[in-house]
Amino acid sequence: MSCCEDCEPGLRCVMPFEAVPAELRLLRKKLRGTLGGWGASAVAEEAELVVTELATNVIKHVGEGVAATLVVEPRQNRLRLELHDKSYAVPTPSSGNCEAECGRGLHLLAAMSLEWGTLLTATGKAVWCELALDPAGGCVRVRRAAALLDGYRRVAGASCTTVPTYAVLEESATDAIADLLHWLAAQGADPDDVLDRAQIRYEAEAEAA
Repeated sequence: MSCCEDCEPGLRCVMPFEAVPAELRLLRKKLRGTLGGWGASAVAEEAELVVTELATNVIKHVGEGVAATLVVEPRQNRLRLELHDKSYAVPTPSSGNCEAECGRGLHLLAAMSLEWGTLLTATGKAVWCELALDPAGGCVRVRRAAALLDGYRRVAGASCTTVPTYAVLEESATDAIADLLHWLAAQGADPDDVLDRAQIRYEAEAEAA
């Protein structure tokens, strides 16, 4: 993996890579190191997750071994991520099977990012998204929860072809919490104790926000 050393004072980094599974770990490592150097480590976990999904989509839908490029750039209070490849086929969510047609990466973008989209370039296309650079971490937790809930609904067999209402999402959140409590009990933990600690943590973070 060869990365351009242009993470200069302009705070923009270009990372060419080969779209193969073995490269993804190196790409994540480079991304985390870059964000750490920019003082943006708080958003590194989210950024790594998004980039992994987008790069995996390139492998699946464009071709394993193709050349691709990740461009990372902070813009005021946002972090912009662009994944470029040499295909002109623009991915869009569509009807039918979510995993096969929509691609998990697109649903993850919708759940976690402030904005996302695709654009055609002179050599192909780019899929981009912008994450909030939120040092307090509150928005990070909300987007992580949204991504978790999106994945939970798909595992539970929910349709991805319609936008769920708040009532549907609230019910899914209740089901997800109940499943977690069952899992904790199966591990020998005390679900009530975990709920109490989670409530204390939530109240402390909400008060500090």
